[in-house]
Amino acid sequence: MSPLEPFADDIWTLIGGGVSFYGVPFPTRSVIIRLSDGRLWVHSPVAETPATRAEIAALGPVGYLIAPTKIHSRGIAPWQDEWPDAETWVSPGFRERHPNIPFTGTLSDAPPEGWAADIDQRVFAGHALLDEVVFLHRASGTLIVTDLIQKHMAAGEAWVWLLIKRLAGVWGPRGGTAPDIRFGFRDRDMARAARDHILAWDFDRLILSHGLCLKHGAKEEVRRVWAFLD
Repeated sequence: MSPLEPFADDIWTLIGGGVSFYGVPFPTRSVIIRLSDGRLWVHSPVAETPATRAEIAALGPVGYLIAPTKIHSRGIAPWQDEWPDAETWVSPGFRERHPNIPFTGTLSDAPPEGWAADIDQRVFAGHALLDEVVFLHRASGTLIVTDLIQKHMAAGEAWVWLLIKRLAGVWGPRGGTAPDIRFGFRDRDMARAARDHILAWDFDRLILSHGLCLKHGAKEEVRRVWAFLD
């Protein structure tokens, strides 16, 4: 089965290999959206293969590469090499962490003209370290979250990681926000404003970079997970 899978109309997910963050294994996933002008918008690029490159090229030209947090950088440079005409847009803290990776612009609360007709976005402000930008694909009602919600469920994962992830509350369908992220918010008023803005969007689907995705009932699940900010 191909790692590139349709999720809704004009939106696909691309499963990447596992990565290790401070020793903890993480599943990875990209999101590919075909915009109304036919170009592809790629969220958090993961490693490609010749087969997946061909499948992606068949969907349309890659127009935008998105680094939704300063941590999600691994796939940016390889995709820039493969798709040199694509613009690269990065999270607010990306430049400081990756000064040698060129980019077109910095993401803010206002979507650039290139995808404003199709996608909304919001910087989830108020955190000491995390600079995540959350996105909404309006046509499919799909919310795209990178690290702020995690629902790990990798088959064959070692029992020690299963236990740690269960204790951390990021395992399986009832997963949520990891403790290090929950306790890192320094301005909860800013964080609540971002959360409430996102919850006012019209969505029922949820794609996560790390873990299980939802095709129904996403808004109530997101509301449940982010209730800790109250």
